[in-house]
Amino acid sequence: ALRVLAEAGAFDTMVAHEPEAKRRRAALWQVLAAERGTAGPLAPRAVSVAAGTERVPSMTRLALTEADYRMTGVSLAGHPMVHARERLTRLGARTARQLLREGRDGGWITTAGLVICRQRPGTAKGFVFLTLEDETGMINIVVTPKRFEAQALMITTTQLLLVRGVLQVEQTVVNVKARGFEALDVQAGGEHYKSHDFH
Repeated sequence: ALRVLAEAGAFDTMVAHEPEAKRRRAALWQVLAAERGTAGPLAPRAVSVAAGTERVPSMTRLALTEADYRMTGVSLAGHPMVHARERLTRLGARTARQLLREGRDGGWITTAGLVICRQRPGTAKGFVFLTLEDETGMINIVVTPKRFEAQALMITTTQLLLVRGVLQVEQTVVNVKARGFEALDVQAGGEHYKSHDFH
């Protein structure tokens, strides 16, 4: 339990003397040192915690985001999509904010996000609805029964998706009628997110 709390950042204020990028690992190091104590054949003597934390490497923003999502499902260090934005921009993927501000109804677009919700209402005649989240907002994805059948495994199991389709803009609501999906491998914690599916 103490390790989980340390990895989630709960003890960061207890090592406030450390640079911000080292606090989480310094706290974890201290927890591990306290657990180890002086007993056992692999721990014959007490270890200086201060000496140990000097060797603790700094955590990158990506590593902090990954740890936060793995441990708690949210992060103050940034959204997983932030870490993929440069690559996504090269692929022509637009953010939720860009789609809302600049998108034209009926235009072909590419977007991407963390799947936070999947719904398949019994009254929707087989249509599936996804909600994607990126660092700027939410994007609603509409999946036809035929498209869902063609890519059901990816749609139901992949947490980070790249979606290509037709934009539908209605006032402040952005919908994308999906025509194709690709799985994203960002390794920034989104793969640990537990979406709300088929409620």
